[in-house]
Amino acid sequence: MFGTSAAVLVLEILAGRLVAPYVGTSLETFTGIIGTILAGIAAGSAIGGQLADQRDPRTLIGPSLVAGGALTMLSLPIIRFTGPLFGSGPIAIVMLTTLAFLLPAAVLSAIGPMVAKLRLASLDDTGAVVGGLSAAGTVGALAGTFGTGFILISALPTKPIVLGVGVLLVLAGVVASWQLAKAKPTGPGSFLVVAAMALALPAGPPCQHETAYFCVNILVNDQTPAGRDLILDQLRHAFIDLDDPTKLDVRYIRLFVDVAEAMDSPPQDVLHIGGGGFSFPRYLHHIDPASRHMVIEIDEQLVQINRDELGLRTDDRMEVMIGDARLALAKLDDDRFDLVVGDAFSGQSVPWHLTTTEFIAEVDRVMTPDGIYVMNVIDGDDSRFARAELATLMQTFEHVAIVLPTEVVSGRPFNQLLVASHRPIPELVVDPVDGMLRPGDIATYVDSQDPLRDDFAPVDQLTSW
Repeated sequence: MFGTSAAVLVLEILAGRLVAPYVGTSLETFTGIIGTILAGIAAGSAIGGQLADQRDPRTLIGPSLVAGGALTMLSLPIIRFTGPLFGSGPIAIVMLTTLAFLLPAAVLSAIGPMVAKLRLASLDDTGAVVGGLSAAGTVGALAGTFGTGFILISALPTKPIVLGVGVLLVLAGVVASWQLAKAKPTGPGSFLVVAAMALALPAGPPCQHETAYFCVNILVNDQTPAGRDLILDQLRHAFIDLDDPTKLDVRYIRLFVDVAEAMDSPPQDVLHIGGGGFSFPRYLHHIDPASRHMVIEIDEQLVQINRDELGLRTDDRMEVMIGDARLALAKLDDDRFDLVVGDAFSGQSVPWHLTTTEFIAEVDRVMTPDGIYVMNVIDGDDSRFARAELATLMQTFEHVAIVLPTEVVSGRPFNQLLVASHRPIPELVVDPVDGMLRPGDIATYVDSQDPLRDDFAPVDQLTSW
């Protein structure tokens, strides 16, 4: 009970990392995963109970462990081969997670009622047996959750963890079969294990690097030999020219530059919330080596990848603070930065706790009175999240503006640049494909959308992808 419950929760925690390259990382992703695993637990418990009443549980537990281990390993090739077939959104998430994780969760959860049937020698012990097994399963689930989230993910890639759990389950099944039923693995069981391992060994996440937060790929740009495209999960986050940091091939980064160039004087102290490929801080530092930059990035491994493969150099004028931006911001001094850049993403959405009035108040605290806050968001169609974020900025800043494409395609998300300040925002010189909405248009654009607060910030549900 301890081991199977731990295995199910290990798989549940790793599922978010495994599916992220195909369906992204969002509240909807984890909702789909949790719901699928719970459905598997419910179905497995019901079916396992029926089987335990119909057959001797001694003959069932070992084969169930072997099948659960094989199905755990099979989740890797299932995701690798079917993941590209799905898009984003709740339906795609549930379909992919069901294909990969429903059966292993169900088979492993079916073992609980079988063990209970073995332990119930007398009705006088029902409470103690059921309670003890429930406690063992819960403690196992806790061990799987904490051990995976706090230790395993930071120490190993997901593929060897999944394979290791699968192999341990298979070995446990062999031992259980022998001890409980004096049976050796059958031909079908052995074939399933061999097939699962053969398919799972070459089938891991399609990542050159796998960090605790992202599946990272660095691709040579087709148009620029020295150019590199940074892909995090399924999204292109940055373009870096190894020879010339002033070459910018990402539209919203060029818009960041437009904001910096429109300021009364070049920004000297800049806070970057989210590092990614560090293309904008590199650009500003290159054109003005005297400028000072603080970059808050949650993923330490991603920073090291930037250093090792993308030519990032850090010093006292290009500092990196590792940690969650909400927590890191609280450690910074008041009135320090004349430009704050919001470019933190989890998948295609901004982490919700970096969108609220409470967080924006912290941004305002670390900004100089004449400073500018510029924020990149991805939204589309009715842009409910972008409009809600504008309403949020208006709670703190007297002047807000937004830059968005003059022509948009329905159903296709696009970058929108939100700008806020206590001073009037200068007119931006942007590409002809973009337009800038001013105060009169902003009120119409925001319409009746409510500001986001710490106690109500449904960013994933508001965002249209």
